[in-house]
Amino acid sequence: MIPSEQPVLVVDDFEDGRELLVEYLQFRGFPVVSAASGHEAITVAARVRPSAVLMDLRMPDLDGWEATRCLRQHPTTAQTMIIALTAHALAPEIQSALNAGCDAVVSKPYDLAAFADALSVALREGPDAFAALGAPTQRHPTPSPAISTHRRDMRQ
Repeated sequence: MIPSEQPVLVVDDFEDGRELLVEYLQFRGFPVVSAASGHEAITVAARVRPSAVLMDLRMPDLDGWEATRCLRQHPTTAQTMIIALTAHALAPEIQSALNAGCDAVVSKPYDLAAFADALSVALREGPDAFAALGAPTQRHPTPSPAISTHRRDMRQ
């Protein structure tokens, strides 16, 4: 059974980690596309409209936090489930990822089989499925243009 007809987008600048996750998810029946940077993730997501984005947070150039904010502001990806994947799971980083618009924050390393199981459930029932992995979760409404502009202005 294919968990979703729309692909899952895996975003990670570390090639080995990205390929491992892509290959395992494909093995489990997920259609998958990948991106090696935040900029590429935004381009790919706009083109393929993924069912979920699995976003590494620490990347050069455009990091996962900013890429998530951009995805939340784009009409075609504003409602897409975004799951942060991070090896730096300290409380401030987790909260920052949730504030940026991530629906859940999964700490690396994680069990690939359990992660794929949670992803399959999450695609049907929502990101709270990642709580089974101990991942903090939070649902995000579509940001209004006024809020998005205000956030951008505050960061400058």
